[in-house]
Amino acid sequence: MIVPDEIDAYAEAHTTPPSELLAELAAETRETMSSAQMLTGTVEGRFLEQLVFGLQAKRVLELGTFTGYSSLSMAMGLPEGGHIDTCEVSEEHAEVARRYHARSPYGDRITIHMGPALETIERLGGEWDFAFVDADKENYGNYYEALVPRLAPAGLMAIDNTLWSGRVLDGDDDTETTRSIRELNDRIASDDRVVAVQLTVRDGVTLVRRR
Repeated sequence: MIVPDEIDAYAEAHTTPPSELLAELAAETRETMSSAQMLTGTVEGRFLEQLVFGLQAKRVLELGTFTGYSSLSMAMGLPEGGHIDTCEVSEEHAEVARRYHARSPYGDRITIHMGPALETIERLGGEWDFAFVDADKENYGNYYEALVPRLAPAGLMAIDNTLWSGRVLDGDDDTETTRSIRELNDRIASDDRVVAVQLTVRDGVTLVRRR
């Protein structure tokens, strides 16, 4: 988290509350998952929904399903005929997501693909109206390179955790994950193929479009 807890709580209090199903999913995730900090949450969930709705994105790709909160949030913003393909490697996470997707009126708009995301991207082919990247950080650079050429002319890519709780500024943090995020941030900033903005939403969200 980048902003103070009080500001984050204020933003959440002034954001349209999640549905009962999403609130239940969030509660189960916090109670049962050791990695509950990966939960998208109210503010970013609504942010993703608004992006999908504003783009009228019919073809959406998500890298990193986790327990399904973000895919369900985005599904609420889909236009008629829209669909989300989401990639996951953990069967434990996918099982929770499937249960909640099945209970949602939007469940038939979401397909979970198990296995390495880069292989799924290649197999699915085509262009994406919106892509949300929130998977293993060490592969962020590979995901970025795979997706930039595949963004539709009016498409957007949103990359999560790009401020990494401020560790991107910690010169003593030389872990592989932090290095990967720093390197991607620098790559995007100097990439003349794209226009980008880095936002201080939650743990940092970078929005990218092709020039």
